[in-house]
Amino acid sequence: MVQGSPPLHWRKYAERYRLEGGMAGGEEHFPARSVHPQKGTKGKVETKLMPREGKIVSWTQVFSGAPTGFEKETPYFLAIVELPNRVRLITQIVDSEAEKVRIGANVSKVFRKISDPESEGHIAYGFKFKVAQ
Repeated sequence: MVQGSPPLHWRKYAERYRLEGGMAGGEEHFPARSVHPQKGTKGKVETKLMPREGKIVSWTQVFSGAPTGFEKETPYFLAIVELPNRVRLITQIVDSEAEKVRIGANVSKVFRKISDPESEGHIAYGFKFKVAQ
């Protein structure tokens, strides 16, 4: 089965659409994990919605159209965003003026198209972040 196929897309529905992660061992994780990343222990994982706001802790501007499907979006911004629960995630920054994309900028989750139908056979949607006004 090809990556990005409809079954893979639907398995990631809660993660992409709702920013749903997990809680295990008293710590929140995104994406949800069945094994603790530092301790290597398994435990019960509870579903946990991640906060919809955060801060940029690092970012870059991408000028190459890779990976496939991003050719029309260049240049675009990628950032590591830290949420209030200390979870960090890599995300695209959209709908934001270039001078506002900076370390420490407050960002909020938005719902956007991730891929076009011609590249994977279906339109995939999911979360991205934008600089808060």
